[in-house]
Amino acid sequence: MTKKVEVPKSEEEISEFIGKIGKHQRELTQIETDLNDRIEKIKAKAEEYISSHQKAIEELFAGIFIFADKHRDKLTEKGEKKTVCFPTGDILWRRMPFAVSVASRNIKKAIEMCKYLGLERFIRVKEELDKEAMLKEREVAKKIWGVNITQKEQFVVKPAEVVEIVRDTKKLQKVLSKK
Repeated sequence: MTKKVEVPKSEEEISEFIGKIGKHQRELTQIETDLNDRIEKIKAKAEEYISSHQKAIEELFAGIFIFADKHRDKLTEKGEKKTVCFPTGDILWRRMPFAVSVASRNIKKAIEMCKYLGLERFIRVKEELDKEAMLKEREVAKKIWGVNITQKEQFVVKPAEVVEIVRDTKKLQKVLSKK
């Protein structure tokens, strides 16, 4: 069963409702603040434990790597094996796929060089719709198949000293029509 929505009967009652919303928001803010303070204390305590475990893991990992790197030929049978199994786990050397990286400050020069060298196959041209232009010419744009131009309306209740509450009016209407 859904609860019936209380509707104000006058402008004075609207003001009272807004005041009640403000009161509830202040209480929510206080609850959230208290919760966040408690969470921060718990996190700080956990960070101490986490940090010591992470440090131990890094030190053990480094030690394993130093040994494995020094004895790699023996462990991998001169490269015949990539994975070395131990009773408590495995170590392995994994080659990652090749990757291309270009510093963002060098992209334009790299593109120019590809064009100069006749390597246009290394240049990708990306086509996309210009939505800003479509908004400037809505009547033309909405004639294009698959393009919809929409505008939402919002209803806002803004208590004097607290954050405003905003809801999509169509969603509100759907919820209220079910009641």
